[in-house]
Amino acid sequence: MEILLVAATPFEILPVQDWLKKEFTVEKDGTFRKNGLQVSVLISGVGITATAWSLGRYFARKQPDLAINAGIAGAFDRSLPLGSVVHVVSERFGDLGVEEADGRFTDLFELGLLEPAEKPYVNAHLYNPAASESRFLPPAKGLTVNKVHGSQASIDAICRKYPDAQVESMEGAAFFFACLQSDVPFLEIRSISNYVEPRNREGWQLALAIENLNGTIREMLGSLEEK
Repeated sequence: MEILLVAATPFEILPVQDWLKKEFTVEKDGTFRKNGLQVSVLISGVGITATAWSLGRYFARKQPDLAINAGIAGAFDRSLPLGSVVHVVSERFGDLGVEEADGRFTDLFELGLLEPAEKPYVNAHLYNPAASESRFLPPAKGLTVNKVHGSQASIDAICRKYPDAQVESMEGAAFFFACLQSDVPFLEIRSISNYVEPRNREGWQLALAIENLNGTIREMLGSLEEK
């Protein structure tokens, strides 16, 4: 089974990479292999554009059996504890559109530039079609942005616009889009490093989020290696 592990930055999955180097055989092409399981690591870069380009380039050459996007995220939903790990089951782009004269945001679907059911969208969302098969983590709905929210006014506005959004990232929807368009099965796994609130890095639990994220990914890969 060939797994593609995707992260925006090296530090988000550094413990997993160290574990792979220790427990797996490193092939000449940089992949890790053990008992029929092959793991390739792709550091996509931060943001929608870098993620889309990196995955498009990769999928043009290879078709993995499963792609896993691992990273940290901010949470709109305060019922999600800092450090908790979630399975993102749906995504949408949060700032793809226009700002109106009165400050309101109008997305591409509302503008009529995209149809809500235009492939790979369903009701203007991107869904993981296999999400119901994976019940190992709490499900969450994602919102992907170019600029993370850091002022109360913008947070209030985006929550009114997309009240179902639970977690915020800068890559998730691009990952969903690339996998859906390429017919690659996928999972997006995020650990909550902070709440979406007026920017306050002192309130982040980054180390805890990375520790729990990597523990979850190791467990997942370990279970796949045993099959």
